[in-house]
Amino acid sequence: MQPWLGDASSLADSIRHGDVRSVDAVEASLTAIAASKLNAIAYLDAEDARRQAADIDRRVAAGEDPGLLAGVPLLVKDLEHAKGMPTTHGSVVYKDNVVDYDSIDVGRLRAAGAVIVGKSTASEFGLVSYTATKLHGVTRNPWNIARTPGGSSGGSAAAVAGGLVSAATASDGGGSIRIPAGYSGLVGMKGTFGRIPRGPKARNGPLTSNWGTVARSVRDAARWYDITSGYHPRDAFSLPRIDGWEDGLGTRGIAGLRVAVVPDLGAAVLEREVARVVTDAADVLVAETGMRRVDGNIRFPEKTAAWLNAGAPGLFNDLKEFWPECRDDLTYEIRFSMEFMENYRIWHAASVDRFRVELNETMADIFEQVDIVLCATSPQEAFAAEGPQPSRVDGERVGRNNNGALTIPANISGYPAISIPAGLTVNGLPVGLQAIARRHEDALLLDLALAMERTRPWPLVAPGAPV
Repeated sequence: MQPWLGDASSLADSIRHGDVRSVDAVEASLTAIAASKLNAIAYLDAEDARRQAADIDRRVAAGEDPGLLAGVPLLVKDLEHAKGMPTTHGSVVYKDNVVDYDSIDVGRLRAAGAVIVGKSTASEFGLVSYTATKLHGVTRNPWNIARTPGGSSGGSAAAVAGGLVSAATASDGGGSIRIPAGYSGLVGMKGTFGRIPRGPKARNGPLTSNWGTVARSVRDAARWYDITSGYHPRDAFSLPRIDGWEDGLGTRGIAGLRVAVVPDLGAAVLEREVARVVTDAADVLVAETGMRRVDGNIRFPEKTAAWLNAGAPGLFNDLKEFWPECRDDLTYEIRFSMEFMENYRIWHAASVDRFRVELNETMADIFEQVDIVLCATSPQEAFAAEGPQPSRVDGERVGRNNNGALTIPANISGYPAISIPAGLTVNGLPVGLQAIARRHEDALLLDLALAMERTRPWPLVAPGAPV
């Protein structure tokens, strides 16, 4: 059997109906992983994956339904816990950190029949928008292996778009689902904060991190919600469960909604080619759905520094026992952040709360004028796999915060946002169109993505996958 190049939902349904065996799907994934040039795998347990798959097949043969992801080979992002597997955070410092429990959503994925084959690579501590670490090396984009699949969920995006597995977990604290999805031609949904529980032992600090997936189809993203979302007592901020995400796709009224198309959000410098692709896709989506385009004062404050101030104490907590002796084991960006923490003061922490208030008021003002904001997911097409982040965009010098300026506002505010495949640049690289809605309107974003998927179907995997 060749690796499954349809979406995860179609594979799960085929296994549930007995048309495909999980052991064959898993073996095909293991073969593709062994031959891959993407370097998307941080850890692999082939024998346990084969055991899990055989158990799924036995259950199907006995007339059971193992669940919505029955027998689907799945990778867990290296920042997230899977029992018996290492969680290294992409760092040499944590290379031997094997955990003895599942995160909440991984446990729910197992209960839905998913076969955990291993861990996907991630940028160090999830704080960099490309995936290249001293521990795991450089992860590559299946659309062009000289380019990055983004970060921090770069390994998950590369593996799903590259045909290695049909599904993978991802997380998003500042764009780490949406940026890799945009660079890799996938759907990347960052839900309303609390939609998918974090934890166990979830931090209550920056309140920006969200679990989720990078998906080949909108249906996969909706099914993921049906499996993983809903309150859990170990996450005090988790939201009540809502059923029917997949069944309800395409049922919300979109026609007549007010939409603002602001490719740069007034906060980032965009490549002209990215702006062209995003604007074209937005025009198509607006016309197809019957939304009403409005021009308002839509300008998001660029305060990435406040996001960095919010996350820095958590990083310091991870590394305080090893610092400064671990300095040479860290990537440049993480070493820079730790050096910054040596001068962290109360006003840095205070700036976070001040900005949260400012941004919440700004978002409320914006969404009094409009119902949806459409913009780019990233300011430029996927850059060199080895990094660093571009310091110039179309010849214009930009700061290190430019790459997250489009995605971070939704993290700090807790608003839902989704990256939808918008088209390709002249270099043949995917571009993401980002849609942002009010809190709790996740279903509306999924329906927008579905409208685009039906109007402009995208390749479920990169040309030539698996690579």
